[in-house]
Amino acid sequence: MTALDPAPRTDAVVPTTTETVESPEKRRQRLSTGVLIAVVGVLLLVSLGSTTGVARFALSDAFDEVQLGTVPLPGLPTVAVCAVLCLLAAAAFLSGRVHGRLAALAATVAGLAVVIGFLTWAAAGRDLPFPVSNQFAGTLSLATPLVFGALCGVMCERAGVVNVSIEGQFLAAAFAAAVVGSVTQSVTWAILAAVVAGVAMAALLAVFSINYLVNQVVLGVVLNLLAVGVTGFLFDQLVQPAASTYNNAPVLDSIPIPGLSSIPFFGRVLFDQNILAYIAIVAVVVVSVVLYRTTFGLRVRSVGEHPQAADTVGISVRGVRWSAVLFGGVLAGLGGSFFTLASTGQFTKEFTVGNGFIALAALIMGRWRPVLATVMCLFFGFVTQMASQLQTLSTPMPSQLLLVLPYIATIIAVAGLVGRVRPPAADGVPYEK
Repeated sequence: MTALDPAPRTDAVVPTTTETVESPEKRRQRLSTGVLIAVVGVLLLVSLGSTTGVARFALSDAFDEVQLGTVPLPGLPTVAVCAVLCLLAAAAFLSGRVHGRLAALAATVAGLAVVIGFLTWAAAGRDLPFPVSNQFAGTLSLATPLVFGALCGVMCERAGVVNVSIEGQFLAAAFAAAVVGSVTQSVTWAILAAVVAGVAMAALLAVFSINYLVNQVVLGVVLNLLAVGVTGFLFDQLVQPAASTYNNAPVLDSIPIPGLSSIPFFGRVLFDQNILAYIAIVAVVVVSVVLYRTTFGLRVRSVGEHPQAADTVGISVRGVRWSAVLFGGVLAGLGGSFFTLASTGQFTKEFTVGNGFIALAALIMGRWRPVLATVMCLFFGFVTQMASQLQTLSTPMPSQLLLVLPYIATIIAVAGLVGRVRPPAADGVPYEK
């Protein structure tokens, strides 16, 4: 070829690909999910040897006006089908053939198969049916304080303040609601006192973490111990000697919504709750709107992600963090009041039994998003209520294991299903101007 010859043409078509490259993090999460579902599927197969008779599921309880009857499911075939569905979903995850909506569908099918298969195994051949309506009603009741706690954590940590002291805020609020409610015999004053106690604990968190730059995780642990010590001391010295005067608060009544509460099954579950349950639903909407649809929410998220940039444009980082933490204190106070006012109206030492830490786990599982955190709270409430219901059926599972089942399920969900999550960039990082 000489210098005068034209350059050769290259008409070869370069092949293109539309394959999505899977990140190592996504791959680990997909594999861990597949392995977890496979293990559950194998356990369901093993449980076939102890599955006999028919499992009955009661859609109504004895107090419902409309009786929906009982749904029978053959024990052995139902558990076998659920096990196969779990193994098929696990194979889909492990093979990497499901992505996006298909992955969500496979996870949903596997989750339903796990629940139905486990409940069928536990209820098969029992004298009493499994009460489905009680299960869902109890789920909402148990999840209500967790929702308040998780929303409290969302507001704090979105602003860059780690809140490990949700448990202490719950405990202080529950104690205040018991004492003030007993003295005034007013639910309104009891709830207001709980809110004040929650805000006071939040103010301690804010002043030491924001103003004095104390390590926020250590501070949260100290505040929890402070709440345990103070409420325990006051309970022994003041409340217990005069329980009829200081530990006899009124109990919340359910408020049926006219028309909706009479709907079979769903009416009692969704529309016949106490006032705090309704407030919790409203709080999810309010926190979501505040965070994502208001200027204040934009400032909260900005100081949680990049406080230096927020300060540069004139946003008071300390002021916004203080506001978010105090707002979270209001929510934690409402959640703490639930423990006292929605049960017996009485307070006992360490009454909240670790629910603040469960709310913190739900917050992380929900990726610091109000709606997802609420779903995780419902998940824990469902497992807790299920363990309580199964104790009445004399299931083959030991009672000790049933007591720790909710916590085991939470650990498995955090480690195996959620995977690695990224908190706000400045979460837990003190800001010095």
